[in-house]
Amino acid sequence: QVQLVESGGGLVQYGGSLRLSCTVSGSILAIGTMGWYRQAPGKQREMVATITDGGSENYADSVKGRFTISRDNLKKTAYLQMNSLEREDTAVYYCNVDVSMALRRWSAYWGQGTQVTVSS
Repeated sequence: QVQLVESGGGLVQYGGSLRLSCTVSGSILAIGTMGWYRQAPGKQREMVATITDGGSENYADSVKGRFTISRDNLKKTAYLQMNSLEREDTAVYYCNVDVSMALRRWSAYWGQGTQVTVSS
């Protein structure tokens, strides 16, 4: 079994900062790409940022320059540092991780989601 545990969400004022964490546990051979997605009320889930096992980062245009994704492979944890938060960043944030539990077999797992609310 693979579990993703997210933390760090909450209520923050406009212009403030939050850091999200996503820790992977279970019988894992390897972790591939780790990413953060978000879903606002009435909207589709969208990619926020991803980071490959080699460290290559990719961001949605709406968060470039404000958000930074990183990972600690020893801790099996991904982070999302969110600065200069805007009301439009209000959403449930989900962690998504590619995990290998057997040789050459990969599956994607989702976290339970953590609410981020930006107040004006």
